Amino acid sequence: MSSIPVEPTLENFVELAERGNVVPVYTQLAADFETPLSAYLKLRDNRHSFLLESAESTEKGGRWSILGSGPRLVFEARGHEITIREGSKSRSFTAEDDVLAALEREMKPYHPVTHGTLPPFTGGMVGYLSYDAVRQFEPTIGPPPPDTLGVPDAMFMLADTLVVFDHRLRRLQILANAIVDDFASPEEAYAAARGKIAAIVEILNRPFHVPALNGLVEVQPTDAVSNTTQAEFEQMVRDGKEYIAAGDVFQFVPSQRFETDFDRPPVDLYRALRYVNPSPYMFILELGDFALVGSSPEVHVRSIQGRIDIRPIAGTRWRGKTPEEDDALAAELLADPKERAEHLMLVDLARNDVGRIAKHGGVHVDDFMVIERYSHVMHIVSNVTGELDPEHSAYDVLRATFPAGTVSGAPKIRAMQIINSLEKAKRCTYAGAVGYFGFDGSHDSCITLRTCLIKSGKAYVQAGGGVVADSDPTYEFNETVNKAKAVLRAISLAKTLGSEI
Repeated sequence: MSSIPVEPTLENFVELAERGNVVPVYTQLAADFETPLSAYLKLRDNRHSFLLESAESTEKGGRWSILGSGPRLVFEARGHEITIREGSKSRSFTAEDDVLAALEREMKPYHPVTHGTLPPFTGGMVGYLSYDAVRQFEPTIGPPPPDTLGVPDAMFMLADTLVVFDHRLRRLQILANAIVDDFASPEEAYAAARGKIAAIVEILNRPFHVPALNGLVEVQPTDAVSNTTQAEFEQMVRDGKEYIAAGDVFQFVPSQRFETDFDRPPVDLYRALRYVNPSPYMFILELGDFALVGSSPEVHVRSIQGRIDIRPIAGTRWRGKTPEEDDALAAELLADPKERAEHLMLVDLARNDVGRIAKHGGVHVDDFMVIERYSHVMHIVSNVTGELDPEHSAYDVLRATFPAGTVSGAPKIRAMQIINSLEKAKRCTYAGAVGYFGFDGSHDSCITLRTCLIKSGKAYVQAGGGVVADSDPTYEFNETVNKAKAVLRAISLAKTLGSEI
């Protein structure tokens, strides 16, 4: 155990522990025979584990893969009722304000120290915030429709030990945060962190066999049943267009939920989804009796070192079969007046949201209506940025921007009220956010799109579409079906795996 070299040295650690009570201790290994998935499969437990990855675009792969298992504690919220489980102990209370305020208070005791060569995320809360949590920030939306899934409104794991892959440098770091206040002395905290690192190294060194995923297997999207018939969905569109005609909103985003049988381990679906639909935000969260597996194309919000970023996506075309066709489709997309109008509306909404928590005059658009290409589609994307007002935190950033205009509409509150009156069930995790809050106050999250909720032998996939004044109800219905197909196809591919993980 003592032979594994780590940073910092004990002498440096003792000095660092005088500046804060969370000190990362890490070792570094070559990532030549280990992959994020193999490491995850070796280290995961069946209760609470996560893997976060990214394929930023077809031109640029993501640099980081981050995984963790066996969190320090689990934070769960159902409405204002909060339960925190730490090992065999649990405590419950009612949050008088909201779930994000309660989560922020839970992180207050931790004061991290940075040193050495560390990844952008060195530990903190990892999890999700459901769409329906917005009622705690905007009560005027009204009570939710029936809850047919029964999952918490928010669930976060406090990850103090991580394995982080740096794909650019082809190495991995095993990082254990020494929580100094847990121990009688800094020396004991340091020894405990080294012990965690040594245990992970020993597990990673074990042989592990997983059947290969055959990408040439021809699969169709799995059969699934929607909670909304085509006639019901098209009527939702028509009803919503009446609100648009009356001037209540410019756009709203109705959705439908698909359900299918699924008895495989969630990680099988993750393997299939990252193959079928690589995206900027890929994740698996195993959360006790349910799991979230996603491949989201869109950041919700990022707040790192005082800079806020939102990247609205609106406007989509399938990729061309040749470079020439691809360029022609991109030009057609940028010239489409309907796509441009919808995109501009979302950019304005993002500017509004960022302006709520940014310094006065500090909101800018530094990428405007550029084309980003992914494995199957291309999008029009802009980047709205702001400088965070020092009086606000990353939790305020998520609260001010939640949920994304992409999945609600504009104006946002009225659009959500209309959605609330038309949809048949709580959205739960769909259209919420998945991401992390770092010990250092950073935040990065994606919109919960192209995501599957797995629970009790069922898989649930939800998709929506933006409706404007001239939207065709049948087209919008088909659009939501098409958006769900990538995940439904991945479910079919996952069912071909023979693993018993």
